[in-house]
Amino acid sequence: MANVVVSTHPIVQHHLGRLRDHRTPPPEFRRLVRTLATLLAQEATADLGTVAGKVTTPMGLAHSQSLADVVGIVPILRAGLGMADGVLDLIPDAEVWHIGLFRDEATLRPTEYYNKFPPRPRVTVALLVDPMLATGGSAVRACEILQAAGVPRLKLISLIAAPEGINRVNECMPGVAIHVAAVDERLNEVGFIDPGLGDAGDRQFATGSG
Repeated sequence: MANVVVSTHPIVQHHLGRLRDHRTPPPEFRRLVRTLATLLAQEATADLGTVAGKVTTPMGLAHSQSLADVVGIVPILRAGLGMADGVLDLIPDAEVWHIGLFRDEATLRPTEYYNKFPPRPRVTVALLVDPMLATGGSAVRACEILQAAGVPRLKLISLIAAPEGINRVNECMPGVAIHVAAVDERLNEVGFIDPGLGDAGDRQFATGSG
C-alpha cells in the first residue's frame, strides 16, 4: 500500500495495545489517544522544512532552526478532538481548524455539517487527524474540503486503519501521506475496523451503550 507509514516504535505499540483493550475506561482512553497522537505526529512531521537563524543564549549566539511551514491541525469531529490536543502538545503554535462530518450508517457516506476555517488561510501543511481510517470516505471528503480552502499539502494521521480505507485515500488523494499505528485486517459488515478498538468517539466521551 502506497503512501502509508506504519509506526514500529515500541512505545506506540505498547500504548496501542492498552487502547484496544475493552476494559480501558474513558479517562485512560482519552489519555492514550492524546499520547499516541503526539508520537505519531512527531513521525509525520519529520520531513517538514526549516529556516536557519540565530538566537542569543545567556552565553552568546547559537545557530537555530525554525519551521518554514505554517502548520494546521484539523480534527474530524468528534473523535478527532482527542488527537488534536496531542498534536498541539508537539506544535503549540499550530492553527486548529475543525471539520464536522458524520457517517450515514446505511450508506456509509460522509455528510458535512460544520467547518471552521480562518477567512484568509495561511496554512501550508495540514495534519488531518481522525482515530480510525475505516472506509476512507470521511478522510477523502475532508481532504477535498482542505484542498478547496487552498491548503497545498496534506497529511493524514490515524491510530488504526483498514486496508479498504487506505486504498480509498490512495485512489482519490494519491498525494496524501498516511501515518498510522497499525493496519488491521478488514472492515466488518457494518463498516467498523476488525479487530480495531470499537467506536473511538464513544470510548473517548463515554457515550457508548456498554
